[in-house]
Amino acid sequence: MAWKKWLKMLMVAALVVMGAVSLAGCNSSSDSSVQDIKKKGELVVGTSADYPPYEFQIVKNGKQQIVGYDVELAHLIAKNIGVKKVKFVNIAFPSLISELQNKKFDMVMAGMVWTKERAKAVSFSSTYHHGGQVLLVSKANENKYSGISALKGATLGAQQSSEQETIGKSLSGVKLVTESSITTLSQEVKAGTLDGLILAQTSADAFVAEHPNDYAIAKNITFKISAKTSDPRVVVRKSDKALLKVVNKTIKDAKKSGELDKLFKEAQKLQYSNNQ
Repeated sequence: MAWKKWLKMLMVAALVVMGAVSLAGCNSSSDSSVQDIKKKGELVVGTSADYPPYEFQIVKNGKQQIVGYDVELAHLIAKNIGVKKVKFVNIAFPSLISELQNKKFDMVMAGMVWTKERAKAVSFSSTYHHGGQVLLVSKANENKYSGISALKGATLGAQQSSEQETIGKSLSGVKLVTESSITTLSQEVKAGTLDGLILAQTSADAFVAEHPNDYAIAKNITFKISAKTSDPRVVVRKSDKALLKVVNKTIKDAKKSGELDKLFKEAQKLQYSNNQ
């Protein structure tokens, strides 16, 4: 009788093991995001390369290249995936999420922040930089506004489908102009067509550093928003949980080691030297 009991226990154990193996196989087959990238040998990233120091274009050896903080972070992610090549696809910011869903690229890195609406369609990584939102104005208007209420009647610009657009829509009595290109909007500020451009602090700092006689950050204007909706994140498809796991681990490790701070400072330095 003892051998029958032992045989029964052995069969139960075998069934448990088979079930675990089957489940593991099911999970891996349902999410091959990391393996797919390894197979093709490159990480493809969607971006909108007019958002310094995150991503911007320079001419090197007669060729245009996309460089910046996001570019360097993408290379770290690629290294942790196990591929050496990173390819950037530069398109208009408002089209990034839809093209990600269409599988034009593996992820989006464009200084993009979390919103409820976006989170319904895609998954977001943990944040990889902290910075506020400010108002970029012409140098002559640096001290024009005494506070948020003084913006009533002003015409402000913001990038389409961005957190800055959401901020602009929340301002009472403000006329909001949106376009896909930050560069175009900044030129309209310089020309006087726009009274100001709502922009991430880091990008506004970059414009001022590049054109100190043309631009300034408006004093006395502070947009109160949470870090959750103002700090950039990497964006992936909802199904790509394995890829998101690699991205989050890369960010976590790079934060801990100080690598993220180093990469951000290098991106700023590259941008400023490129503008000399």
